[in-house]
Amino acid sequence: MKAHKRLEPLIEDGLIDEVVRQLMSGKEAMVFVVRCGDDIRCAKVYKEANKRSFRQAVDYTENRKTKNSRQARAMAKGSKFGREKQEEAWQSAEVDALYRLAAAGVRVPTPYNFHEGVLLMELVTDADGNAAPRLNDVAFTVDEARQHHHTLMMEVVRMLCAGIIHGDLSEYNILVSEDGPVIIDLPQAVDAAGNNHAKAMLTRDVNNLTTYFGQFDPALLSTQYAEEIWSLYEHGELNPDVKLTGRFESTLPPVDLEGVMREIDDAREAEAARLLRLQELNE
Repeated sequence: MKAHKRLEPLIEDGLIDEVVRQLMSGKEAMVFVVRCGDDIRCAKVYKEANKRSFRQAVDYTENRKTKNSRQARAMAKGSKFGREKQEEAWQSAEVDALYRLAAAGVRVPTPYNFHEGVLLMELVTDADGNAAPRLNDVAFTVDEARQHHHTLMMEVVRMLCAGIIHGDLSEYNILVSEDGPVIIDLPQAVDAAGNNHAKAMLTRDVNNLTTYFGQFDPALLSTQYAEEIWSLYEHGELNPDVKLTGRFESTLPPVDLEGVMREIDDAREAEAARLLRLQELNE
């Protein structure tokens, strides 16, 4: 097929030998199946910012910094140069996250190269060697749902141990490969330690998966993995081999009922005194 114009530089530089077909077109990128020598891989071509439906929300980009002060000023001002640099930073966020997560043993596609705004990476396949389906396109038995849910909870843990939260995790950005689920689409990944919305994003990621698999195994709907995982993380007790239970007990101290009643009585007395003063003034 005719190569997309953004793939032409990679063909000219010998990184891609042939564009086999377009695999999909999503909210932020188009993905093509390509041949690189004897290997079949995929090429993710990021859409221009004005052609994407996914916005670079401040919740995601919080704490993403650039070492170049000129670029930082331009990005803050929103100039054309600044928008270009912001776009580059948005794209490289996925590349950086993929390399970090792959090194940490997280189930993500293996990244190979990032060139001219195109990410070359592993083509995730099913048992027949075809492009793996998305999670939302597959039905599961109760046992399969429970197993995949557990696998993904442990992947969320492994990601968090590497300092990363996906930020947009759901059944739409997980592939079901021959040997289990693989997490994709990471341009909105956030720094767990440096983002004030980290806990909320992790909770949403976990609850999205629990709600989805709960269709097949309703028992999962009563689990509390998000609370358990975040509590372990906050207390420095999270590690890739942790044994999760799906249960969580709040460690808040017991309520001081006597103290609460004293506060209420004090407030009542203060209000009574105020009303008495008003009455005396009116007389």
